Amino acid sequence: MAKNPAYQDVTPAPSAGAAPARTADAARAVQTLAAQLAATAVERDRVGGHAAAERERIRASGLLRLSVPAQYGGSGALWSTVLAAVRTLAEADSALAHVFGFHHLQVAGVLLYGTPEQHEYFLRPTVERNLFWGNALNPLDRRVIARAELDGYRIDGVKNFSSGSVGSDVLTFTAWHKTSDTALIAALPTRAEGITVNPDWDAFGQRQTDSGTVRFDHVRLEPIQVLQGPGVTPTPRATLRSQVAQLVMTNLYLGIARGALQEARRYVRDDARPWFAAGVQRHADDPYVQERFGEFWLRVQAAQALADLAGQKLDAALARGPSLTADERGDVAVAGAQAKVLAHRAALEVGNGLFDVTGASSTAARYGYDRFWRNARVHTLHDPVAYKIRDLGRYALLDQIPEPTAYS
Repeated sequence: MAKNPAYQDVTPAPSAGAAPARTADAARAVQTLAAQLAATAVERDRVGGHAAAERERIRASGLLRLSVPAQYGGSGALWSTVLAAVRTLAEADSALAHVFGFHHLQVAGVLLYGTPEQHEYFLRPTVERNLFWGNALNPLDRRVIARAELDGYRIDGVKNFSSGSVGSDVLTFTAWHKTSDTALIAALPTRAEGITVNPDWDAFGQRQTDSGTVRFDHVRLEPIQVLQGPGVTPTPRATLRSQVAQLVMTNLYLGIARGALQEARRYVRDDARPWFAAGVQRHADDPYVQERFGEFWLRVQAAQALADLAGQKLDAALARGPSLTADERGDVAVAGAQAKVLAHRAALEVGNGLFDVTGASSTAARYGYDRFWRNARVHTLHDPVAYKIRDLGRYALLDQIPEPTAYS
């Protein structure tokens, strides 16, 4: 077994709890964490930057171990449970839910691409040292280059859109291998010599996703750290990694929509005044307001039903292990695409439309209601929804399942 001393300088949070052993325990831990994040979400969204204290709350919750199999000390939760946690956290704070979800996405990458030896190498320290994973995998950015060196590689270049990289302990990344004209996938400690993370994210939404630019300067990559070598064709099961990513984003959008709906409901019931022409004493009794809430509700319920179905299909596909076929994998991709399109629409429509029912006073900065639309608008642009609908059209018309890519 390869020794793994690289993470020994990472100190667990003093109050770090044990990994939740049961689904009910995990749900309670998630609800507690969501309430903690919600208490400061509006102000932190306004300020932006690195949410160091809140990331330590996540670490202390024990929920970083949720997706790690029990044999390495984790909870061994179903992925539908992990996705439900992302959804709940996104209702309170979609930026930190993104960081949380992408941590588990990197764990999924280790499980799906790695060997049993690599599972032990990466996941045992993840539990024992309570490590927080970040992402520098953006496959569309090929500026990071891998050059063969002895039995490993030397890595150089820059990667952008690196969600969760700021403040992380470990990074998953891709590097382009020019000789084979393909990419490798690997993981390294964020503090490894030659790695620099620049916290330069400046979008108008998702302001605390810790999405920096990562620079690799002559970084040594050992064979044990290479999860998928250049030129390797992934199995159908390995390509489920992109479906985990898609469903993390789907539940993020769904959480935004649910959070926006909850806030609009509270404001209309407790704070809003009826329009003079409505002829009602309470704003909530205005039939036009009720009609809009009915539309919001339908959007969210439909997206939630499909997201739950897609999560169940993902669980079933993972349970198939190496026997998973391309067609079975394609069934997960179709379910995921359906859910993502509806969650995308729900987040944008409820996040924007809530102002139609809450009125002018609800635009006061202290409420921060604009964050729902801003966060949804920024994140949904990273993966054009038109191509999801195209994939669904091909399936509906030609029985053609989506081609496995980093986005499908």
